[in-house]
Amino acid sequence: MAGGGMTRSARAVPVLMYHHISTSPGMITVSPDHFAAQMAYLANAGYTTIGSMQLAAYLAGEPLPKKSVMLTFDDGYLDNWVHAHPVLQAHGLTALCFLVTSWIGEGRAPARARSGAALPPLLNHRDGEMAIENGESDRAILRWSEIDAMREAGTFEFHSHTHSHVRWDQMSADADDKCARLARDLIDSRTTLKARLGAASDHLCCPQGYYDDDYRRVAIQAGFRHFYTCEAGSNYPGNDDNAVRSITRLEVRDRPTSWLASRLWVHTRPAISRTYLKIKR
Repeated sequence: MAGGGMTRSARAVPVLMYHHISTSPGMITVSPDHFAAQMAYLANAGYTTIGSMQLAAYLAGEPLPKKSVMLTFDDGYLDNWVHAHPVLQAHGLTALCFLVTSWIGEGRAPARARSGAALPPLLNHRDGEMAIENGESDRAILRWSEIDAMREAGTFEFHSHTHSHVRWDQMSADADDKCARLARDLIDSRTTLKARLGAASDHLCCPQGYYDDDYRRVAIQAGFRHFYTCEAGSNYPGNDDNAVRSITRLEVRDRPTSWLASRLWVHTRPAISRTYLKIKR
């Protein structure tokens, strides 16, 4: 980026939100074929995928390449290893994954796509939810072995999606109890990430991207400063105060490359993005 100057810097950075990349269709799922085409488009069109530290620096005023984009994956599903990781690796792209730390198990990593080996069965979203509820998260969620392999390959970095994936505002009518349980949840998540990965960042995605004033206050006290939402939009320097940032994201649909290209065209242009969102709302 040195010598590029602000005229060549990104005016806005879209953050894309994925969940499942899977051959088992269902909610919040992109097919492997569409995902592969979307990633090929990003690579061939000259997009740069950025990490958490680059986004934080950009929001604080540092420049980024003009066509910068961030990829995020929520929940840490097994199919992220099976189908997303090999495609990202093939194109030299990177992504963030937000982990629910109580769901992650031990064991050897299963086969992934493009390896030539038989792939593990993948659950659709609803069946995965039921497996997790029944204490069988290993059927749906990444293991630490896969997480370690993805980190080593440089395709994914991993951040907190809380420890339990519970909306505490929906579980307790008492504000003090809600905050105490949320604080414990966030501490458990950070403790687990530090023990398994060596560090826990200040980037957090709460379940459903939900943050009320209590959530933000408790999360800040727990050491988080970057809050990933499910609100649509792009991201610009100076959106919030420099200490705490809310990050908007674009949910990626199971659509052809042309659909993604049109969204990126809109949301890398601040005036057009704001107008589009105002009309849509």
